[in-house]
Amino acid sequence: MIARLLLALLLLLGLAAPARADDISTAGRGVVRVVTIASTDGEIVGFGHGSGFAIAPNRIVTNAHVVELAARYPDNVVIGVVPSEGDKSFRGRLIAYDPKRDLALIEFSGAALPPLTLYPGPVNDGETVVALGYPGNVDLATAQSAADFIKPLSPVRSQGGYAGRRRLTSVEVLLHTAGIARGNSGGPLLDQCGRVIGVNSAITRAEEGDSTFGFAIADTEFAAFLREAGQAYASTGADCVSVDDRLKQDEAAAAARAEQLADADAKAASAAAAKRDAAIETMRERQLWLRENFIGAATLLLVLGASLAGWGALRGSQGRPARGWVVGGGVLVIAALLTFFLRPTGTVTLPSIAAATPAEQRLMAGKLLCRPVPARSRINLTVPRDMPLEWRGDGCVNGRTQYVENGRKWERLLVPQGEQTVSLLDYRPELGIYTENRYYLGAREMARARKLREAMTLKACTRDPAQLNELAQAQDAIRAILPARPDEWVSYDCTPAG
Repeated sequence: MIARLLLALLLLLGLAAPARADDISTAGRGVVRVVTIASTDGEIVGFGHGSGFAIAPNRIVTNAHVVELAARYPDNVVIGVVPSEGDKSFRGRLIAYDPKRDLALIEFSGAALPPLTLYPGPVNDGETVVALGYPGNVDLATAQSAADFIKPLSPVRSQGGYAGRRRLTSVEVLLHTAGIARGNSGGPLLDQCGRVIGVNSAITRAEEGDSTFGFAIADTEFAAFLREAGQAYASTGADCVSVDDRLKQDEAAAAARAEQLADADAKAASAAAAKRDAAIETMRERQLWLRENFIGAATLLLVLGASLAGWGALRGSQGRPARGWVVGGGVLVIAALLTFFLRPTGTVTLPSIAAATPAEQRLMAGKLLCRPVPARSRINLTVPRDMPLEWRGDGCVNGRTQYVENGRKWERLLVPQGEQTVSLLDYRPELGIYTENRYYLGAREMARARKLREAMTLKACTRDPAQLNELAQAQDAIRAILPARPDEWVSYDCTPAG
């Protein structure tokens, strides 16, 4: 009976509160409440809860003390994983437990959560940090029954300042002033871009007006725990840059690239002009050389012809045979005249020289290798890598995925089933720039996007105008529900492979 009650509680339906569209809300979709229910001889004897967050689609990190009873009495304690949104809760299984570091790893099945990314980079004193979780004092004020603890609900955020690193019972921790309480244990401490810098674990006691500080297990301890548990995780050292700041940087980078292309075109035009000038000078020199040689040859032929004709005339006056000499001399004189009148005029006629092709008219197609360009990207939660791409002029990618032409770009929308991300991919073949724009949507928005995705029936490349129009209309319908700006984007420069 108790087992049935526990399973019923864990599978109870609920509604998710809408989250704000920012980096912290994006990270919040991977934050969960961790519930423990202990029973003995058919009776519930203990109930506890804390916070946790996804490090993989089906694995959760929390504090060891949150699931201590489950570690000690695995047959008598049920672990529940309650996502921040959706309509179900799930039963978890403890797979790694480190009481010294106060960390634990829980596995569950039935859903795929968006994993959070670790930021191992430096954090400056006073820098803004954010705690996400389920503080117990808020629950006590709002919960009406035990069932309310297993309804999907967005986590509570609190903001404070980073106050340095300390040692707490030989474990490295981060000291901060973000407001946390019992129940926040196991929840993430985030930077302003939603990357995990620590795992909230404890608070100082506030006595006689003393300020309260929070302790979070440091990123170094967290990463070591995951490595020892054999758990892969995402990590990025990219600087935290807001969307607005990154867009400004992108505009500056685009302007710089346009200037670079214009400069390249100017240099190409200058090189072509220099090549033409050199060709003109070479041809002129050759023409002058030929003209002088023609005149010299004509002069020589004229002298020889006149000499032969004169010699023939002299022989004729002496009664000797002279006709051949006179005729030969006449031929040479005629040849001299022809050589003189056919001499080069000095006018230069150049062969055609192909004009330099502007950079924006050179299409980058065929088998390509696309490399991420951090200066044009906003990368918070992913680690982009080099990407092979085979582009065909009609928008066919890798021989199987059809893109739709939209102005100077070719675009394709992807709505995967296993994650809460919609990706808008676009390619500009005249620049060789490929961009992946990622929108991290809530469960409700993802369900709507997946329903619209069903209208995209095209599964292969095509040149059929009717099918291309149908694909474009389906993509426009999905685009209409997306936020005005993506949460992340990765820009790639593509060059011929090899």
